[in-house]
Amino acid sequence: MTPNSKFPEVPPDKLRWRCDVEAIPYVSSETCPACDDIIGQERALKALQTGLDIRSLGYNIFITGMVGTGRTTTIKQLLENMEDGEKPPDDLLYVNNFRYPDEPTLLIVPAGQGRQFAASLDNLIEMLKRNVPELLKSPHYSEKRDAIVEGQQRKQKDLLQGFEEAALKEGFGVIQVQMGPFVKPDLIPIIEEQPTPFAKLEALVKEKKLPAKALEALKAKYEELSGKLEALFEHLREIDEETRTQLKSWDAEAISPTIKGAIAETNAKFPFPKIAEHLADVESNLIGNIDLFKPQKKDEEKVELVDPFLAYRVNILVDNGDLKNAPVVMETNPNYLNLFGAIESTVNRMGVIQTDFTKIKAGSFLKANGGFLVVSAMDALVEPGVWTMLKRTLRNQIFEIQNYASLFIFSSTRLKPQPVKVNVKVVMIGDEEIYNLLYSADQDFKKIFKIKAEFDSEMPKTGHSIGDYARFIKKICDEDGLLPFDKAGMAAVVEYGTRIAGRQRKLSTRFHVIADVVREASYWARKDGKPLVAAAHVETAITERFERVSLIEDKIQEMIDEGSIMIDSEGAVVGQVNGLSVYDMGQFSFGKPTRITARTSIGRAGVINIEREADLSGSTHNKGVLILGGYLRGRYAQDKALAFTASLAFEQSYGGVDGDSASSTEVYAVLSSLSKLPLRQDIAVTGSLNQKGEIQPIGGVNEKIEGFFDVCKARGLTGTQGVIIPHQNVQNLMLRADVVEAARAGRFHVYPVATIDEGIEILTGVPAGALREDGTYEPGTVNDLVDKEIQRVSRAVKDAGEDKETKKD
Repeated sequence: MTPNSKFPEVPPDKLRWRCDVEAIPYVSSETCPACDDIIGQERALKALQTGLDIRSLGYNIFITGMVGTGRTTTIKQLLENMEDGEKPPDDLLYVNNFRYPDEPTLLIVPAGQGRQFAASLDNLIEMLKRNVPELLKSPHYSEKRDAIVEGQQRKQKDLLQGFEEAALKEGFGVIQVQMGPFVKPDLIPIIEEQPTPFAKLEALVKEKKLPAKALEALKAKYEELSGKLEALFEHLREIDEETRTQLKSWDAEAISPTIKGAIAETNAKFPFPKIAEHLADVESNLIGNIDLFKPQKKDEEKVELVDPFLAYRVNILVDNGDLKNAPVVMETNPNYLNLFGAIESTVNRMGVIQTDFTKIKAGSFLKANGGFLVVSAMDALVEPGVWTMLKRTLRNQIFEIQNYASLFIFSSTRLKPQPVKVNVKVVMIGDEEIYNLLYSADQDFKKIFKIKAEFDSEMPKTGHSIGDYARFIKKICDEDGLLPFDKAGMAAVVEYGTRIAGRQRKLSTRFHVIADVVREASYWARKDGKPLVAAAHVETAITERFERVSLIEDKIQEMIDEGSIMIDSEGAVVGQVNGLSVYDMGQFSFGKPTRITARTSIGRAGVINIEREADLSGSTHNKGVLILGGYLRGRYAQDKALAFTASLAFEQSYGGVDGDSASSTEVYAVLSSLSKLPLRQDIAVTGSLNQKGEIQPIGGVNEKIEGFFDVCKARGLTGTQGVIIPHQNVQNLMLRADVVEAARAGRFHVYPVATIDEGIEILTGVPAGALREDGTYEPGTVNDLVDKEIQRVSRAVKDAGEDKETKKD
């Protein structure tokens, strides 16, 4: 077998980028300033600033990017540091609508004056509650009231007395008759100066003591007088009504100066047309409801704990009195009630649901009116009713508070407060998938979210960005009271930032991960009794982070070690190759080898993807297999039919396969099966393929290499083991220190390849062979053996077809 030294390898120095401690511009994190700005997001910052500065309709902002790239922190910092220069937005108040109580009136006053107006009305009511009852007790008021009552009663008495005298002349007297709980006046005949009921008179008629005609005359007179009595009492009721009117007029006349003076004083403090209109309604209503100031009869069974002066109070919906600039609201729980407020209700002692204008409550949206509201896109979409209400309000710039219960269930209480004209800039934070979904599925979305700010998960690795990392470490240390980092410790954090960025020329901007490593490294240094965090503590923190969640990886490694999952790491086998797969567990990912096999035979089925036939193959993997077929046709079927059947399988794979990073691996297996050349099992392969036979870069290269290295290390490194990777992925290498040390010692190898021919030579030890001018390949090469095998099976297929036709004849 051809020795490994024949093939170019990735030099050990390129397997992992090392951060020179001299690149850290500070002796330790104690001597560097803390980071107070946004790192590595210049593009997003520019987009955000544009969105914040443009106040036109629809210029709301949607922020995309990976979690931990500083999306929320950035927008919060930008909003807090904005030099707005604008005064705070107006206060929003709701007051009672005396004409239409179910439509509360909206009042808008300058910031801070809302609470003053509410306090003024409260003080006004309290003053009237003290002064009006005292006025009602005054001699002047009482004398005038008594005079009105006495005068009216005198009228009634004179009318009654005149009627009684007239009735007596007609032989009738006026009596009071008890009818249940009521007393009703009636007439009774007077016979021989004695009241005599009609029943007794009828008995006298029967006894012949009273003529019948006399009785009939009395009855006729009774009917006549009864009519006059009814007319009299109607007149008496009119006098009663007149009495009440006069008393009410006197009440109004008596208290009007006090109420009008108080209202005028309040009106002078708040010279706004809407407030003047409301105070006029308050004045007329108070004057017409003097009974509110009179002592009430206490009926303990019917007393309700309700403020009798509730109609004159003020509901401060939004109070911006404490703001100095436009409001900034970070809504972390954007359900319907928190975001849009509600109209609350109560159940009285009779079980009846009640509400009023004071129970109208504002949500975050109204509190952010005139400023900025920041919400999570996912939370807004999953909460019932939120997205529909949000986009409707942003589109129309009109907000109506609704009774939340009435949106979903029947509610007997209804209020329709006057709508609020709003001007809120919404900043929504989500990922790219949500943005694309909304952009394509909701026509309103693109009209109301015209600014997209994309947060990158990586940034260029420069001297400046390395210094930013050091300042970020300082910030986390100060915030959490951590141990300071020495130069080597900070360099190790920078190296880890390169590792999770996945490219040697980049640094990750997923600072929540970096911050966790900083915190945990400080923990291990403190546990070690050291005053400074060193590189070893950072490495310990990284190792421990993965060990905490690597149970599945360990289980798979155990199954490989015991042979339950069959992986060869020595020898050579025809049609069998070790592919490299990445298992993404969400919190972390790891790589492990997978056996890929190919079997070829005579036939016309072409390449059969067993994973696809079993419904275990994803669309990207299916595409890779189809490209594989295209490569084979372009390479070997230009002068003959590609008449063979090849079946490909990921052995012991039961959970589905996707991605095209194994397409080059599958080609090697097919070529080995056709040429009958065995493939080295101490080499694992990864790489995507195009139809020209060029190897394309793949993702997860570090995890894949380390996965096969762990398998080989567990069995003992032989010095011949290694991996084949696309040459473009060399720039992505940030391998573990133990892998680099093994490569430096010549016990593990990483081979970069650009074509299938380069890879097949490493795996077989046989030259691939170039195509000659006559259309053949160099004898004895891999391509020559494959080409001859394809010719053989093509002839066999052709002969089988001719034999079949002969038999038919």
